[in-house]
Amino acid sequence: MAGEIVKTGIKGLDAMLYGGIPKDSQLIITGGPGAGKTLLAFEYIYKNALEGNTGIFFALEENPEDVLRNAKSAFPDFGRLDELIAKKRIIIAGGEITNYVDMKQDSYELGGIVAKIENEITKSGATRAVVDSSSALELLIKGDTAYRRSMWSLAANFRRLGVTSILTSESDNPDRSKFIFKPEHFIFDGIIVMYQSRDDTRRLREIEVIKIRGHNHSFVTAPYEITGNGFEVLSPEAMSD
Repeated sequence: MAGEIVKTGIKGLDAMLYGGIPKDSQLIITGGPGAGKTLLAFEYIYKNALEGNTGIFFALEENPEDVLRNAKSAFPDFGRLDELIAKKRIIIAGGEITNYVDMKQDSYELGGIVAKIENEITKSGATRAVVDSSSALELLIKGDTAYRRSMWSLAANFRRLGVTSILTSESDNPDRSKFIFKPEHFIFDGIIVMYQSRDDTRRLREIEVIKIRGHNHSFVTAPYEITGNGFEVLSPEAMSD
C-alpha cells in the first residue's frame, strides 16, 4: 500500500521519523563503538515482533547466542523475548563473517551470505530484517566498485523480498563534525547517525536522521539513553505529543 509506514517501536525515534520508516525501505544506522547501533536494531526487531511482524536479525560479527545474550543483558525488561523466539517471530541467524571466508584464497562468498538471508526470509515469511554489520563486509570486499555493487545487491534483494530492513555500519569517528559518508549511505533509502561526545563528567549520546528517501523527518539532533526497557530518544517531537 502506497504511503504505508513501518514503526521502529521506539517512540522518540518514530517521532523524529514523523511516524516511522516507509514500508520496504532500507535504512542504515551508523555510529562509533559503544553507540548502541546493534541494540537499536535489535529493539526494532523486538518491538515489531510484539506487533505480530516476523523479523530476522542476521549477525556477521557475532554468533546468534552472543547476540541474544547481549540483548538480554542490555534489555532485561524485554519480558517476551524468549516467547517470541520460541514462536519464531524473532529469528537470530548468521554467525561470524569468517564462516564465509576462504582463508586460502583470501576471499569471501557474498552470494552465500545473500542466499542464506534470502532463504531465512522466504522460509519464515519475515517482513523485518537487520544485518549487523556492513563493516564486516567492508573489511573483506576488495575495491570500492565491488563494495558498492555488494551494497546495491543487498538493498535490492531486501526490496524485492518486501522487507523493511536496517543495516548497521561502523563510523570511523563518533564526532558529528567529522562524519564521513560511505558508499552505502548513498545506496540505502535512509541514514540515522548515532554520535558520542564527552563533557567534564560523562559521555553524551545523540541521534540524528540524515535522510529518509521520499519521506519527511526531523532535522534536530536529539539526546538518547539506553535503558532496561529499550531506547529513550528525547526528541522535541516526542515531547510535544
